[in-house]
Amino acid sequence: MRIKSLTARVLLLTTVWSTVALVVIGLLISTLYRRSAERGFQDLLRAQLYNVINSVTIGDQGALSGSPQLGDLRFAQPKTGWYWVVEPLGTYTTAPLVSPSLGSATIPVLSVVEAPFDKNYERYYQVTDASGNRVQVAETEVVLDTDGRAARFRVTGNVDVVEEDVRNFSHRLYLALAGFGVGSLIVNALAILYGLKPLDKARAALERIRAGESEQLKGDFPREILPLANEVNALIDSNRRIVERARMQVGNLAHSLKTPIAVLLNEARVLEKSHGELVRNQAEAMQGQVQSYLNRARIAAQRESVLARTDAEPALERLVRVMRRLNVETEFELIVQPPHLAVAMEQQDLEETVGNLLENAARFAKSKVRLSAVEAGEDVKGVEASARKHWVELAVEDDGPGLEPDQIREALKRGRRLDESKPGTGLGLSIVTEISNEYQGRLELTRGEWGGLKAKLILPGVTKDVA
Repeated sequence: MRIKSLTARVLLLTTVWSTVALVVIGLLISTLYRRSAERGFQDLLRAQLYNVINSVTIGDQGALSGSPQLGDLRFAQPKTGWYWVVEPLGTYTTAPLVSPSLGSATIPVLSVVEAPFDKNYERYYQVTDASGNRVQVAETEVVLDTDGRAARFRVTGNVDVVEEDVRNFSHRLYLALAGFGVGSLIVNALAILYGLKPLDKARAALERIRAGESEQLKGDFPREILPLANEVNALIDSNRRIVERARMQVGNLAHSLKTPIAVLLNEARVLEKSHGELVRNQAEAMQGQVQSYLNRARIAAQRESVLARTDAEPALERLVRVMRRLNVETEFELIVQPPHLAVAMEQQDLEETVGNLLENAARFAKSKVRLSAVEAGEDVKGVEASARKHWVELAVEDDGPGLEPDQIREALKRGRRLDESKPGTGLGLSIVTEISNEYQGRLELTRGEWGGLKAKLILPGVTKDVA
């Protein structure tokens, strides 16, 4: 599974690397200590072997004599695995000398083929004694007098002593390495979190831009992040210039077309009624279409701007206040939940879309109109999931006659008017649809709970975090 968190990635890599490194180091040190302990154990047996050799002599009668003092009580205690034995070699016969720890027992001897002598005429091998101890044997043969009489000398040590020593050392070593590893991971985690803290500051600065609280990525960033912050600020400035230039061009174009269309409308009044009505209708349609395409061009220029943000409550309150003045006989109700709801679109686009819906509702309402704006959450049916993850639902509902499904489809067509007795050009709903589509939203028409028409707008909202 791909890890998306940069902090988690670094922590995982450092944890894996530290664990592998400490395990390898622990095994290496433990192995080296074992070899050193085994070598020291063998050197000790060799030294004890020569102590025994130096303590034993052969008399004139061919009897072995001597009492080696090796300075280790284990050679005097039975069944310890620490023994020494001196046995005669050759044709002469005499009783062997053994340590008190061996008593009447014997030590198994390997053949020279199984454990040959080295260049110093010594050999070392492991056997198990009668008590079940694993013992290391150091053995050599020495000529004791001028007559060529010789003896075999053997000294043994308990291998469990070495194993216990290595085991205790490894246990302490692994505990120390584990403590060091945990401490290192904690220090690494703190260092990583501290090192990545500027990214949290950058994210918070982006959140402020998204919320409309700032227009630049501001903050004291380190050298590694500063170029990114500068590029983001340059991108925002470029975006703002594009938006302003588009708005200026839209204004200029609207101004240049305003006068010719007004002239056509004035000339239509002096023409014959049939011809004048035709010219006036076409001029009004042209005026609406020009305005619609100008809106689309302006929206396309600033649609991707992160600075597009409008607080819903004050903008909708202004619209409702105007509608109450123009329609004193109609009751207008406004609901905004939560109070600080924000829409990710330009204020004039929000006012134009909702204004058109309010005008239609007031035109056909009997006595009341309700405008509501609520959060729609993240999963909205019929809207691109990849486009945005936060949506706002605006609904305009009246208590008029409403529309049937086939009438709704007809009403959404450009320039189509279902009631010719009411004033209008038939472009209002089409403009609302186009503007909402440009912001990747949508318009729905259904029958409301009062029996009249309910127009529902799904529009992009301002997300609360940018990460």
